[in-house]
Amino acid sequence: MGIRIPGKVIVFDYGEVISVTPTEEDRAALTALAGGDAEVFWPAYWRHRDALDQGTLSIQAYWRGIEKELGETWGDATIHRLWLADFRSWLSIDHETLEVLIDLKEGGTRMALLSNAGRDFGSYFRHGTLGDLFEKVFVSGELGTIKPSPEIFEHVMAALGVTPAETVFIDNKEVNVRGAEALGIAGHVFTAAADLRAYLESLAVG
Repeated sequence: MGIRIPGKVIVFDYGEVISVTPTEEDRAALTALAGGDAEVFWPAYWRHRDALDQGTLSIQAYWRGIEKELGETWGDATIHRLWLADFRSWLSIDHETLEVLIDLKEGGTRMALLSNAGRDFGSYFRHGTLGDLFEKVFVSGELGTIKPSPEIFEHVMAALGVTPAETVFIDNKEVNVRGAEALGIAGHVFTAAADLRAYLESLAVG
């Protein structure tokens, strides 16, 4: 039967909505590669992340910035291993959320993906199996702006040919949802797949 929500496009965030949070093992592996000082590494990791996601910082420059803050000297091979470990840590999918996406697809509901992510994620989003579920994929690193800026939501709506009233936005970060709602978009703060399903089914028609 699927979940049928006509006249709407459901726009999904990726990280910690469709994907699961990186595991403690993932985080420990990344910290170990970086030199082992978690108290310095993780603040630096997140401090530079917006610039990476906005596309104003290259992957190489991102990791070199962290390297400088840690006082480390990394060779190119270490940079590659850090990037690969980080990229891989974000690839695991929440199977219950995936079932919701598949049910929406089966119901003929329009869907799009909007992620604050570097340009390197674009190919995975579009050409992995997730890409089959979405009408369009929007990656902040390709657009030069990040959520919750009005510009990124306006770009998405223009590309999809919809108004705010025809758009529903799902994100795990409340600040991003509130940014969408400020434009008149209906929003839902993701906490669990079961709550997401209940919210979307409340919008559905039989």
